[in-house]
Amino acid sequence: MNTIIRKSALSVAGLLVAGGVVAGPAVAAQAAPSGGSGNVAAAASSDRGGERGDHSGGDRVLNTRYERQPNFYYCGPAATRIALTAQGHDLSQDEVAKKLGTTEAGTNSAEDTTRVLNELVGNDKYQTTAIESTKAEQAQIDKLRDDVRATVDDNRAVVANIIGTASDVDGVAHSYPGGHYVTVIGYRDGGDTVRIADPWYEGQEYWMSTETLAHWIAERGYSH
Repeated sequence: MNTIIRKSALSVAGLLVAGGVVAGPAVAAQAAPSGGSGNVAAAASSDRGGERGDHSGGDRVLNTRYERQPNFYYCGPAATRIALTAQGHDLSQDEVAKKLGTTEAGTNSAEDTTRVLNELVGNDKYQTTAIESTKAEQAQIDKLRDDVRATVDDNRAVVANIIGTASDVDGVAHSYPGGHYVTVIGYRDGGDTVRIADPWYEGQEYWMSTETLAHWIAERGYSH
């Protein structure tokens, strides 16, 4: 099985949050739902804005425009671009990659996604939060829940730098041993469950518990 490989190590205040290099398209064979082909060699895009909006019970999913990453190292630009569409910005992934400084080694860190989001959204709305421990503590899980709710309620999406394997609410495993970037575009259950737009995943989006996402982010960080 091909994996996602981090080719460079970069530090943000002593925290390694680099990542976003995919060694090949077969990774999604592990991440795809049962019966999926796992073939993600071709990039795809879809305008799903008309399917989103406020949900009852205090739940919410943002209007965003999903687009798959076209190569093995564009997860940072793709995830950042998805977040930007919630604010009406529809840059190409190449434009976002240039601003992020993305290379074939990937996108350096969550500090870069925060920098570019602020450059384009304005008013320094975004900040970076690191989860320095190898496993998220309860206070960090609670903060992530609050951050997702506040950011989504402000009509903005969260960009998370993750590493390792995590399962969504349907039990589907999403494995990125060398690191990856995903976009958090909504929440439900009062924020205990989040909606993730994954630029590498064949199925595009899935729900995951906030606690699981926090552990997935551990040793890295997120822009909110």
